[in-house]
Amino acid sequence: MLSPSVAALTREEVPRLWKLAWPVVLGELGWQAMSLVDTFFVGRVGPEALAGVSVGSAIFFVVVIFGTGMLLGLDFLVARAVGANRADEVAGHLWHGLALAGLLSVVLTAIVVTATPHIDLLGLDVAVATVASDYLGVLSWSLPPLLFFNALRRFLQAVGAVRIVGFAMVVANVVNAVADWALVLGGGGAPALGAVGAAWATFASRVFMLAVLVAYCWRFHGDLLRVRPSWSPQRLRELAVLGWPAAVQLTLEVGVFATVTALAGRIGAVAAASHHVVLNIAAFSFMVPLGISAAGAVRVGYEVGRGDRRRTEVAGWTAIATGGAVMAGFAGLYLAVPAMLVGVFTTDPAVRDTAAALMLVAAVFQLFDGVQVVAAGALRGLGDTRTPMAVNLISHWAIGLPVGASLGFVWGWGVAGLWIGLCVGLIAAAILLTLTWMRGSARARLFPAG
Repeated sequence: MLSPSVAALTREEVPRLWKLAWPVVLGELGWQAMSLVDTFFVGRVGPEALAGVSVGSAIFFVVVIFGTGMLLGLDFLVARAVGANRADEVAGHLWHGLALAGLLSVVLTAIVVTATPHIDLLGLDVAVATVASDYLGVLSWSLPPLLFFNALRRFLQAVGAVRIVGFAMVVANVVNAVADWALVLGGGGAPALGAVGAAWATFASRVFMLAVLVAYCWRFHGDLLRVRPSWSPQRLRELAVLGWPAAVQLTLEVGVFATVTALAGRIGAVAAASHHVVLNIAAFSFMVPLGISAAGAVRVGYEVGRGDRRRTEVAGWTAIATGGAVMAGFAGLYLAVPAMLVGVFTTDPAVRDTAAALMLVAAVFQLFDGVQVVAAGALRGLGDTRTPMAVNLISHWAIGLPVGASLGFVWGWGVAGLWIGLCVGLIAAAILLTLTWMRGSARARLFPAG
């Protein structure tokens, strides 16, 4: 049984966590909503347009997830400096984060622009490849504002100003929807640009999001923005060293789901469609613990900065338990009404039946998916980004994917076997990351020495 002191600290921690988490969760759900709105409008143009946008978005996402991952070290560095009440370091980390976002913008945009003309090498249908190339050619220019937005977002989350991030995301969804209506379908007398119109709508919404955060930071944190930074290659290196394992971890995680998508496509159209439906449902619910993970990283980093070990441990365990509890609720929903959930996305009987069966597998791993992503966030709050990277590589690529491929193709279980493999990988990740947190939180080096 918990001692009264720990129980009391936990009761204090829960509202602190949720105060940080709910706007972040809202923001994460906003990303998914924006994608669904794009799909809604582009789907009315035609199958080639929708397929081209799907391919272009997938390529863009793999690149951008690496860039946003590189900035995740700001959670720890800024929160630690805030907890230690060192305003000069807060300002320094902010400016170095923006500098890293600028460097990443140049490199990653160049990669996307260079790769865009060669999409046809993927062996796509000519019409689909043309749409994907045109769409990605415009979308690539939204990468710099997106990376700068993420740098400011991480800073604001770390200082506890999270509501503005959720506000920016909600209003950006409105901007995106109106721009999609105008530029994709030609609403309001605008030119109907089809899939390319969706790319311009996305670009406009991302510039808007960045403008909102810049205006907010200048208005409420102008003292930090006006601080002349003491540029330090060491500080920039510290941020990059913290970020690159997180970036690789996220890229590996996205990569394993992309690989399973490709394998499902080899099984057949019904398997691929069912996989796509369930993956979208699972991705939507995943946004909740992902937001809790970001809040948990900030809370842990803050307590590390204050030098309070017990509160550091309570902050991490509270976040992990909250993420697991939320996903247990989603698991219950998946088990209770799987057919109703998949029926929102498809009316095809074969796809509906297969997807409903996959929902039962997805229900099993919800709890573990919530625990593993929040545990990774708690470790990030300790400044440990390398362990989640290694655990991700082992759990998904060395365990989950081989199990899924064996069950799906050797044992003949089809797409269900692939999803069981994903489930096994997530269970392994949850166990390993929780054990790592248990050990790491007890031995973590707190910021004010002693």
